[in-house]
Parts: sequence; C-alpha cells; structure tokens
Amino acid sequence: MENFQYDFAKKGKHICPFCGRKKYVLFINKETGLPIHPTVGKCDGIDKCGKIYSPGKFFKDNNISFDKSTFSTRNNYAPRPIPPQPEPSYIDMDIVKRSLTAYNNNRLIQYLTAIVGDEAAIKAAKRYCIGTSKHWDGATVFWQIDRLERVHAGKIMQYDPTTGKRVKQPVNRISWVHFVMKLTDFHLSQCLFGEHLLRDSTKMVAICESEKTALIASCYLPHFIWTACGGCGNLSLKLCEPLKGRDVILYPDAGRYDEWSLKAKQLSKICSITVSDLIEQNATDEERLNGFDLADYLIRFPLSDFSIQQPEFKSPEKRVFKQPDKPVTTPLLNYPKGQTLSFLDSTGQIYIPTKRQTYLVFQSIERLLSPSSLPSTVSQSQINTSQMTQIFINY
Repeated sequence: MENFQYDFAKKGKHICPFCGRKKYVLFINKETGLPIHPTVGKCDGIDKCGKIYSPGKFFKDNNISFDKSTFSTRNNYAPRPIPPQPEPSYIDMDIVKRSLTAYNNNRLIQYLTAIVGDEAAIKAAKRYCIGTSKHWDGATVFWQIDRLERVHAGKIMQYDPTTGKRVKQPVNRISWVHFVMKLTDFHLSQCLFGEHLLRDSTKMVAICESEKTALIASCYLPHFIWTACGGCGNLSLKLCEPLKGRDVILYPDAGRYDEWSLKAKQLSKICSITVSDLIEQNATDEERLNGFDLADYLIRFPLSDFSIQQPEFKSPEKRVFKQPDKPVTTPLLNYPKGQTLSFLDSTGQIYIPTKRQTYLVFQSIERLLSPSSLPSTVSQSQINTSQMTQIFINY
C-alpha cells in the first residue's frame, strides 16, 4: 500500500460503500487522471470507518494485470486550483415535520425512554427535532438545523433498542436523507447538530462527537446547550463559526482528548473554550477500545442523581455549605429537609451520597459549583468517611 496515495483535491469525496458517509476518496490513475473504479478508494472517516479498497486488491479480485507506476502519488502531479465551492443545499422543512412521528417505533427513542423515562425522552426528541425513518426499521434521523431554521442535512442511523449501540452488521446502518431520497445536485454543507438551539444565548454550549450523546446529555445536564459535530474529525473552525463569542466546553470521546485540545486552540480564536478530561480520566483501557464517551458515563447514573446539581447551576452562589454542630449518626438519608449530608476529605474532595450506594465525587467545592464540571463515582463500600469532615449541602 505504500506505493499508492489518494487525491483529496482533484476528485473530492464520495459516499463510502462501507459506512455510507461522504468520506470516500478515490484512487486516481496517473496517466489518465481518472478514478480507477468507483469502488477503489479509502474512507477518510478514520474515527468511524477507515476502510480501504486498494488498486492492488481491485485488480487481484478481477484478475487484471497492472503496473504500480501508473498510479498517482501526491508528489507526481502539480497542484491544481481548487474550484469554487457550490452553494449549500437545504432540505424542505416539510420533510422534517413529516418525520417527527412514530417515536414508539423509533429504536433510539425506545432506548432513551428506558434510560430517562418517557416524558424526558419525548421532550428531548422534540427539542432536537428527532425524526423517524422507514429506510431501516425504527431508524433515527438526526436533522442538522441552523439558527435560521435552514435544514442542512438529515443523518439516518439505526440503533439497537436494548444496548443503544449503532447497528453495524451485516452492514453499517448509516446514510443521509438526500442520498436516500435521491435529491439531485445536492451539495452537502453540514452544521452542528443542535445549532438551532443556539438562539438561547444564556447558556454555555457543550460539544460532543455523536448526536446520540448530545441527546442523552441534554436530559442529564440541561444547563448546557448540547451540540454534536458528528465525529471527531468533523470538529472545525468553519463548523463552529456560529459559536462566536460564546462560552464553550468540549467533551471528547476517550482517546481524543489531546486531539481536541489542539482543535480547541484554533477555536479559541472565536470563543472562550475549555476541554473536559472527564472521560479521559475515567475510561478503562477496554472502554477506550470500545469508543467510551460521555453518554456511556452518564447512563451509569439514574437521572435523579443529577438533581443534586441542576437547581444551582444558574446561581451557584446561593448554595451554602455548613458543618453540623455535632457528628451526624442518623441513617444516611434522614437529614433535614433540603439538605444533603456529604463528606469533605483532607484533600478537599467532596463525596455526595446517592441512593444507589455510591458517592458522587467532586475534586473541590469550586469544581462542584462549576457548571463545566461533572463528578466521578465510587462505591460507598470503598470509602471510609469516619475521618472526614461532615458538611451539609443546602440547595
């Protein structure tokens, strides 16, 4: 494979036959300047697919002899001027509205309902204009709608209603509405998933990779406007232009912290931005291999656990900490109304008990009050609080 390269500039990107995304770059014959074959190329979506069908494999499969020297490398041709970009295409809003139905058959909404309950799941689906597609049974449509309510695209995915994972066998169930509907001369120009919610200028903006993660996180942490870039490689200055002047926090998947930290430096030109290391610090090696992300972390908790944080994010200064007059010996959940008995260790970490026999752990009081900070979790059986300072958290 080292003898072959693919050309980004000359022919652009095509629909990948493996994952259905417009990320496929074709190999070019150096002598003719034409693609070898519409199937011969490499998917540039390395974070999601990355599959390749090489010229050598193509010719071997079809019993064709070939000369390696006839295939282009990046240095074997002079750069050509980039043609002007076509105007972006948009999808009719009526198509979107017709898809906002059949949530009882939508596999992702079924999964979300099991996690957060029917009411929260339906509210989230309506907030993000989640559609249902007949392209695959119970498939989900993630509509990309900008602040002017222009519909840039609709990404179709099918999920397992039990695990919440994407269906990838026998083929990767991902496609696009314009591709399925055979919309001619459609020029895809993506925007952030959830961009239409940026009309609310009072909240901090959070960006994660997948649309599913944004949907789930919006139920747990509604003090953010949750958006998604649709993949690690999609996060770019152009995509984030609508965030100019906003406070933004990035939540990369496990293994992507360093990459997104570099991108954050570029995005800092237009917005105030930080990168959360929550997932990087809490993912195991096995979870990293399986693409552990914020949604995987959040669903470890019942939604009710996060009620400890949510009421105070808009005005954290109202939250009061005080130490009991004497050690509390009553059962753990029988403290005064409106107060939570918690524990402060010698390093300043705060342990907040939950009904699931775990503690939510914040590194400091400042981190507890910060709207960009999320807790880690630890079993109560692993922590000895007898030597810790008891504090009440009023909210």
